[in-house]
Order: sequence, then C-alpha cells, then structure tokens
Amino acid sequence: MKVGARSTTGWRATISVAMSNYIEAGSIIAIATSLTFWQDQFGISNFAVGLLAALSANAFGAAVGAAVGGPLCDRFGRKAIYTYDLLVYMVGVLLAAFALNFGMLLAGFVITGLAVGAGVPASWTYIAEQAPSVERAKHVGTAQLAWSVGPLIGFALAAALAPLGLWGSRLIFLHLFVVAAVVWWIRQGLHESKIWQDEAVDETRQLTSSVGARGVKGLFAKKVNIMTLLFLGGIYLFWNTVAGQAGIFMPRVYETAGLESAVQQNLLQVLVWGCTVLATYFGFMRYADRVSQKALYVFGAALGIVAWIVLVAFTDSGIATMLIFAILWGVSSGIGAQAFYSLWASEMFATPYRASAQGVMFFVCRCATGLLSYFFPTMLAATGLTTVGTLLVGLLTIALVIGAIWAPKTQGKTLQQIEAERYGAPVSPELVEDAATAPTTRDISVAAPSRTSA
Repeated sequence: MKVGARSTTGWRATISVAMSNYIEAGSIIAIATSLTFWQDQFGISNFAVGLLAALSANAFGAAVGAAVGGPLCDRFGRKAIYTYDLLVYMVGVLLAAFALNFGMLLAGFVITGLAVGAGVPASWTYIAEQAPSVERAKHVGTAQLAWSVGPLIGFALAAALAPLGLWGSRLIFLHLFVVAAVVWWIRQGLHESKIWQDEAVDETRQLTSSVGARGVKGLFAKKVNIMTLLFLGGIYLFWNTVAGQAGIFMPRVYETAGLESAVQQNLLQVLVWGCTVLATYFGFMRYADRVSQKALYVFGAALGIVAWIVLVAFTDSGIATMLIFAILWGVSSGIGAQAFYSLWASEMFATPYRASAQGVMFFVCRCATGLLSYFFPTMLAATGLTTVGTLLVGLLTIALVIGAIWAPKTQGKTLQQIEAERYGAPVSPELVEDAATAPTTRDISVAAPSRTSA
C-alpha cells in the first residue's frame, strides 16, 4: 500500500515497529485485568479461565502465530508481516471488546494471539537489521520499552476504570484497537529491511553453502544454529514461563498473598511496570552497548530471583513486602532476560532464517507458558503461594545460570561480522554503515575468524 510520499525511516521506523511489543503486552494485561470480570459474567470455571489465558496472546495463540509468521517473514520480507498482521489483530480485539459469550471471547483471544505472535519476531528482526551496530541494543531496547509501557498504561487504565467493572475492561480492549489502527497506518510508509532485501537479491551458492537454505530448513541444517537455539531458548523458556504467569495472573498472586482490593493490585502492577520502563530506558538502552552485557544480564536476573524470594518468604509482612517485590521485579524485567533475548536472538542467526529462528523459539517457549497457564490458577488455589513461588524461583535461577555461562560476545559488531565469525564464510552484502571500508564489489571474500561459542 502506497501512501503518497510518506516515508517511515530511522527512529520513527524503530518506534512504529516496536509497537508490536506494546500491543502484545497490552493484550496480555487487558486479559489479566478482565479475567475475574469475564468469569463472573459468564459463570465459567477456573479451568476455563486458564484456557482463555493459555490460548491467548500470552501463550498458545502467540506461539502458533510466531511459528507461522517467522518463516513467512524470512520468505516474503519483514514488511510483508506489517501489511496485514495488525488488521488481524484489530479483528481479535474487537471480538473481545464486544464478546457476548465465552465462545466469542475465546475466539477474540485466539485471533489476537495469532496476530501478536506473527508480529513480535518480525519486529525484533527488523529493528536489529536497521540499527547501527554501535547502537543495536539501544534500538532493540525500544521494543522492550514499548513492551513495558503497554502494561504500565494497561494497569493504570484498569485501576481508573475499575468502578465500571466489565465495561471498563471492554474499553481497554477498544483502546488497543485504536492504537493498532494508528500504528498500522504509520507502518505503511516503512521501507523493507535493507539487509534482507540485499540478501534476497544477491543469494548465491556461497551463501547457501555457508549458512544453509532459507527458513526453517536452513535453520536446522547447522549445528551452530541448534546450539544457539538451545541457549537462547533456554533463557527465554525458563524466564518467560515465570513472566507469563506473573503477567496474566499477578492479581491472583496478590490476592493469595492477602491483598484483595482490585484497585490496589492494579496500582502495584503500575509500580512494577513503571520501574520496568525506567530500568529499560536508563539501564538497558543506555548501557547495554557500552558495558559488559553478561554482567548486566546477571545483575538483572539476580534481582528477579531476589524479588520472588522476598514475596514468598515475607508474605506476612503485608503491603511492604509487595512494594519491595514490585520494585525489584520491575527493575529486573527492564534489564533482564527478555531484553537480552530479543537482542541476542536478532544477532546470532544469519539473515535467511533470522526471523524463523525467533519464531521457533517463541513457539516452544509460549507453548510451555500455555501448559502452565492451564493449571496455574488451580495450582495457586490448591497449594498456595509458597509452593508456586518456590517453583518460579527455581525457573528463574536456571535462566540466570544459562545466560551467565553462554552469553555471547557480539557487542559493537555488525551483523555481517557476527555471521562471518559464526558460520566461517561471508553470508550477506555489506551494510551502508560499512561503506567506508567495504569493497566495491558485491561478491566479497572474508577470512573466517574462529567461531564464537553459542
């Protein structure tokens, strides 16, 4: 679709693409803050509530969307996803906003999840490919920032609209429709990713032999890719299984801990996400391109573990404990696993299957989140916060250990340099940012340095 001479480039392009993360997180929070209202309205069981959560943007819906959208993104281009995915998303949130029964609500949640899943891997890929190598973390961090602002606004709206009950929740879904419509219009001016476009035009036998075929087939043809999938998938799997439950069921966790006011629960979540926004901007975006990424990752992961230990061990202390938890968990989420996962996942795979790799990992990790979502409300009610909290601390600890041991050294390097190091051969044409030192011909030969570890 052509819209006059309008062009969306630079930071405007980064922000418009990053908004995929806003609508993803906003969708999850809209669901989280409305589940009790829907349960009362339609008289559904705790298991049905778990089903809504599991098939939504929080888990299986997004998982399937990513599994389909990632390979399509590599096959037809990054921009192709942005032409259609938000249109599907808008249908989903409208169904949810005007749901008259459980079936209509479930359909809305599933459609919304599919659209979200298709858009998020594409957004991380596009931003990383367009960003300067010395500011890649800063640009990718914009997606993390948008992901943090979504819940901040979502919980603030939920607190403000709480007196309206279910009608307030319906208004929150409608606000997501409006945001998606505006972002879709802006995205029509996006240019295609240059690195993908160049690779697609200049695909050679040398490219195929060094990195494998395009898409999922090429992804699983190389041992280095499989090792990287295990590393990054491990980080995101164990961290997101915790974050997924916290994102959608945190009001129930607070209630189990003794805080029954829905308004106070939502305000606590406003504090969590306010801290996440600040930590993302002043922590990850400012320092991830400049300081040791491994050290920053470990610090953020450790804060998350401490946050849950405090909540579990000192529940009887009341609101003070919950405030400490909110601050620690919020800061951890801003500089922790998801920020680094989105960065490293965009760096450590070659262009022909960069989005496919993220789609595969997103699918596996969100399926795991979905499985736990089926049983989390029942488990929390049956066993209490101590048992559930101990499980979550264990999962976070595993994510910390994986990142601490195998964090890559990609900081400041171009995507072409990273690809050459990892695959041992030139794989893509040089970017514009390397024009000062790049050869004038398109078929270049790069001496392969030793491979980095996954």
